[in-house]
Amino acid sequence: MDTQDLSAPSHAQSRISGKNHHSGVVHDNTRHTTRFTVIGNHLAQHRELSGLAIGLAVYIQSLPTGARADIKTLTDRFPEGATRIAAALRELETHGYLRRERRRIPGGRIVTRTVSCNQPGGRARHADEPDRPAPALPAPPARPAAAKKRTPRKPLPAVPRPAYPAPTLLQTATDLLAGLQRDDPRLLLAACDTAHLAPGVAAWLERDVTPTAVRHALTTDLPPEGLRRPAALLAHRLSAQLPPPPPFRAPTSPPAVRHPLQTCEGCDRAFRSPEPGRCRDCRLLSPSHL
Repeated sequence: MDTQDLSAPSHAQSRISGKNHHSGVVHDNTRHTTRFTVIGNHLAQHRELSGLAIGLAVYIQSLPTGARADIKTLTDRFPEGATRIAAALRELETHGYLRRERRRIPGGRIVTRTVSCNQPGGRARHADEPDRPAPALPAPPARPAAAKKRTPRKPLPAVPRPAYPAPTLLQTATDLLAGLQRDDPRLLLAACDTAHLAPGVAAWLERDVTPTAVRHALTTDLPPEGLRRPAALLAHRLSAQLPPPPPFRAPTSPPAVRHPLQTCEGCDRAFRSPEPGRCRDCRLLSPSHL
C-alpha cells in the first residue's frame, strides 16, 4: 500500500480553505527556476539585526562577484542615508555576515574587498575557487544572549593635553568634534570617544591653530572604505601631526598716550592736554609763577 503524504494538500483543495480563516501569514508561492538567491532563515528571521541590515545582507548576497558594495554605492542605490547604511554594515560585520579585507593589488595600491557570508562561521573562499552551491544546513538554534562573548573594546591611542585646559577651550574642541560628521558621515563619534579626543583638539587650538585648520587636518585624505575605528584614526592624527608651539613674542610697550587738542584760554593757541585750560607758556607767565 502506498504511503500518503499527509503534509501535501490535494489538488482539489483551494489555497485558502474557507473553513480555516485566520489572521496569520498565508504564502502564495511560485517556484523560482531562474534569477533567485537562497537566503537562510537564520538571516531572514535574525532577532538582533535591524530590518535595514537584513535587507542589505539579502541585496549584497544577490550581487554577482566583483560588484561594488561600498557605502557610497549602497547610498546611491537605496534611499537611506550614508550614516544608517554604515551602521547596518557594522551590524552585519558584528554578526558574521560581512567582512571587509584590505589587500594590496599589483602596482602597490591597497583596496578594500567586501566578503559576503551567507552562513556566518563558514570558511573564506579564495578568489580563484569556482562558485559552488552551499549544502542545505539546518537553521542553528538561537543562543541565549548571556552565552555570547563580546570582544573587549581596544582602548584608543593617547592624545596630547593642553597646558591650560580652560572649560571654554574644551567646549570649543568638543563642538568641533561633534561637527566632523558633516564632512564625512563615518566620523559620527560616540560621547565617550568625543570626551577622549577633546583634550587633543584643545592642545591644537592652544597652539594658535584655527578650528578650520584642525578640521581640515582631521578629515583630509581619509580612506575611501574600511574606516572601522574612526576615533582611533583621529587620535593618531592628533598626536602624530601635532604642530609646534607658536614662536615666542616679546611683550611690546604700550603706545604713548596722545591727549586731545585744547584751545588756550590765555592766548588762543592750540595745545594738547587731557583737560581745557592754559598752555604751558601762559601758565609760566601767570602771576602765580612770577
